[in-house]
Amino acid sequence: MQAEQEDRFQEFVRARWSHLVRTAYLLTGDAHHAEDLTQTALAKAYRSWRRVARADNPEAYVRRMLVSCNSDRFRKRRVAEALTAAPPEVAGRDAGYAGVDERGPLLGALAQLPPKQRAVVVMRYWEDLSEAEVADVLGCSVGTVKSQASKGLAKLRTFPGLSRVAEGQGGSR
Repeated sequence: MQAEQEDRFQEFVRARWSHLVRTAYLLTGDAHHAEDLTQTALAKAYRSWRRVARADNPEAYVRRMLVSCNSDRFRKRRVAEALTAAPPEVAGRDAGYAGVDERGPLLGALAQLPPKQRAVVVMRYWEDLSEAEVADVLGCSVGTVKSQASKGLAKLRTFPGLSRVAEGQGGSR
């Protein structure tokens, strides 16, 4: 990669890293998976940065990669995790996660949605993308976005911990 392209990529990563990790966190529900997912998507973006940079909206292009990489996690064979008697040391938390962690009931409810509904709800209502933008990111029709959003919101409304938030008694967003 030429030095100019390298600089543009690094500038993009510095400007959008926390936003992409936050989106990945909402897709995965786990801070470590979110960082891994973001790194994977950015590694793919780096390899094809010339094409990504030429896109009308490079962030949307990388966000699409993020969603695709998240879907790939479910297609690949899972690596067994070894449980230990004592948990490892807890690393310090990034301040960017603080606001998300306070939304425990929402994260629990999002985790119960199927991956496609979860992606639609996160992109549409958390990222505040239009239906057409979500359809473009997910590679589906606007009608699919509408139906998945409707089904996802209907399922979210059944979670008791979310009723206070919906009535305006909970936190923001």
